[in-house]
Amino acid sequence: MAPFNIAYELLVTRLKNFQLETNRAFNFTASPSQPQYFLYKFPQDVDSVIINVVSDAAYPCSVVSVQDIVCPVYDLDHNVEFNGVYQSMTKQAAITVQRKDFPGEQFFVVFVIKPEDYACGGSVPSSIHGNANRTWNLQRTKSLQVTIVPSIKKSVYVQAMFFSFLGFLSFYLGSVVVAFVHYIRVQRKASAGRLSPEHGSGIMTSSHPISASTPEGSSYGAIDESSSSGGRQMSSPEHRPPAGSDTDSSVEEESDFDTMPEIESDKNIIRTKVFLYLSDLSRKDRRIVSKKYKIYFWNIITIAVFYALPVIQLVITYQTVVNVTGNQDICYYNFLCAHPLGVLSAFNNILSNVGHMMLGFLFLLIVLRRDILHRRAMEMKDIYTLDYGIPKHFGLFYAMGIALMMEGVLSACYHVCPNYSNFQFDTSFMYMIAGLCMLKLYQTRHPDINASAYSAYASFAVVICLAVLGVVFGKNDMWFWVVFSIIHVLASLALSTQIYYMGRFKMDGPDSDLGIFRRAVMVLYTDCIQQCSRPMYMDRMVLLIVGNLVNWSFAIFGLVYRPRDFASYILGIFICNLLLYLAFYIIMKLRSSEKLLPIPMFCIVATAVVWAAALYFFFQTLSSWEETPAESREKNRPCILLGFFDDHDVWHFLSAAALFFSFLVSLAESPTLLYGLTLSSSTLPLSIHMDL
Repeated sequence: MAPFNIAYELLVTRLKNFQLETNRAFNFTASPSQPQYFLYKFPQDVDSVIINVVSDAAYPCSVVSVQDIVCPVYDLDHNVEFNGVYQSMTKQAAITVQRKDFPGEQFFVVFVIKPEDYACGGSVPSSIHGNANRTWNLQRTKSLQVTIVPSIKKSVYVQAMFFSFLGFLSFYLGSVVVAFVHYIRVQRKASAGRLSPEHGSGIMTSSHPISASTPEGSSYGAIDESSSSGGRQMSSPEHRPPAGSDTDSSVEEESDFDTMPEIESDKNIIRTKVFLYLSDLSRKDRRIVSKKYKIYFWNIITIAVFYALPVIQLVITYQTVVNVTGNQDICYYNFLCAHPLGVLSAFNNILSNVGHMMLGFLFLLIVLRRDILHRRAMEMKDIYTLDYGIPKHFGLFYAMGIALMMEGVLSACYHVCPNYSNFQFDTSFMYMIAGLCMLKLYQTRHPDINASAYSAYASFAVVICLAVLGVVFGKNDMWFWVVFSIIHVLASLALSTQIYYMGRFKMDGPDSDLGIFRRAVMVLYTDCIQQCSRPMYMDRMVLLIVGNLVNWSFAIFGLVYRPRDFASYILGIFICNLLLYLAFYIIMKLRSSEKLLPIPMFCIVATAVVWAAALYFFFQTLSSWEETPAESREKNRPCILLGFFDDHDVWHFLSAAALFFSFLVSLAESPTLLYGLTLSSSTLPLSIHMDL
């Protein structure tokens, strides 16, 4: 690349160290005009080796290639990629080579120094800038050290598989033990004659139902001893309003408000009360609401099938391209701990996702058992099971279990060939898991007004579409971040409005034209100006203010810094909102004099501990597709568990357990009462929750 002719002399010498030896480091130098290549022969007892190459200097950029013993040897910059397996390199490279891939049981290791560094993330070629005299005479000699070490044996693969499956099968064993202990306790209490409301484990000892019309000024948990009128009894089916009394229309005929009981039963009146109880938002027919939430389960199965099949096909294509071309710069593995199996280049990263699938299936079994027990109680007409405590709807739980299993499937697909383009596969069901958890928490105390499956999954589809656009345009296009931030802020405000008014702020109806703006102005004036010092719904207002500040901060951060990892940026928004809502849920639960029982408390502590450990390993960066493949390999580290799993694999194990415990927290919050009673739903405070 010199701008004028260069004089040189040719010197031919005999190489003394042409053959590399196992477990012995060899140091040498190479340059663009002096590439190096060496011979390696497999020992008799070695089936797989790892070629480790290190250098103290990142530049000049180099290429490490493994080629079969053929002529010619491709050791020039323009043809080194024509044969064998190759990687670009700055300070570190590692290639795993198997005996079965070389019939002659020997191969060449070729080292080529690039004339320019842009392939490894260095400066752009000087000729592009129009200045060919800038870098031609720089010293481009690189000192390298190569060490070939045996890889793991087949027995380690077997041990790793046993460890993965047996480790998570222990969760199944623990679940069986807990279920058996619970069964023994129930049988003992039943045989002792303690299975009655008067001797239950709840905090109330009276079998009298609690009035739904408890005065706001009365003490919490007061019992209505009168059997006559004075308030509709909500604790028995015969006193419940008919299933069809709760309509979806926000506009009623004037004749519907003639009598006081009908005014009390109208949801527009009930949901705008300052003090709400759980019974106020669980008035719809139980069977209809359960069918509504079962749609979550069937829809997510359909989504999973249609989403996963193209993903699997695509990553198989990626792996095929890597195997055929030998270009190991396509996929961002941790090459110091990438153990191949069959056509897969990093089987350990795929195997470690088995925990998500096994624990997701276990969660489905636990929910199924809970559902069966609840159905049996309904068949037995057990009034204390049916009409006390939090309403039992299991559709969202089933959807959460499927989402956890699919996260394992899609994470495994991503790790077949991890790179910038398919990172969205690893995060799509993370969005859905976070969203479903928030919806489940909100449904616990708001079963009648929670989002439908169609609107929820449509929202997730919008989020995934934005994630795809972020992958394409989020790197440098400022207009995308402006549009996304506007959408983010407007969505936060719209959702806040729906939550603050319990879904009664409608954009349709007779005033859906210009009158809607006048109505919105009047509402803002009444609630935000006249009552600014004391909003009508103080708890909701506090959470909404905090939630909007958090989301606006995310929007500002995105505009200012424009992070390249847009998928993780959106995931951070979901996780922060979920943690904020969970904290608010627990605080309001404690404020409402509800106790944290031992099992939910154990699940909360286990969730916090396992998540803390999991996040530690998550932040141990082993590769990064935000950089060039050569720069990413500088972060590669050896295995840390059984000589087979790296830090990211441990993250997979721990995050699966953490998600499982997180699901158990929400499942433990809505128990099926098999004996005794706690509180009637008419006295359970709403604890005004919000789904951010």
